[in-house]
Amino acid sequence: MIKWEWCHYEKLSLDQLYEILEVRQSVFVVEQNCAYQDADGLDKVSYHLMGWFFDDEGRKTLAAYARVIPPEVVKPEPAIGRVITAEAFRGQGLGRLLLAEAVRLSEEIFPDNDIYLSAQAHLQSYYGSCGFMASGEPYDEDGIPHIAMFRRK
Repeated sequence: MIKWEWCHYEKLSLDQLYEILEVRQSVFVVEQNCAYQDADGLDKVSYHLMGWFFDDEGRKTLAAYARVIPPEVVKPEPAIGRVITAEAFRGQGLGRLLLAEAVRLSEEIFPDNDIYLSAQAHLQSYYGSCGFMASGEPYDEDGIPHIAMFRRK
């Protein structure tokens, strides 16, 4: 069972922050073999969406995560970023649930705004199936092709 939890940076516990950073590094740095500066200063202004998996003994594990950056920080629109499903939880449709929850959160906090995300280019059709449309040409971000995508109001 997944329980969704979100909060602004200043409300994160140290344990939550540690698990977020651990999962992001595991996937974005180690698994994708991409050395980049994960601590980019944007976490402090962002809302953090956490999908917690609870096992039969009640222990929780961070299964999915995304952050929502307010408008006018990166783009005029709110931005969804660091979208991730931990390796052990892939293939179960959790990514779609995570993205739907991130969109819902963005629309709740920042109503009447389009939503931006910088998608890895090979995931363009995936994000497209979730209502995002590509804009412009692919570009390099940390050695990985990306494309700007928007979910329009």
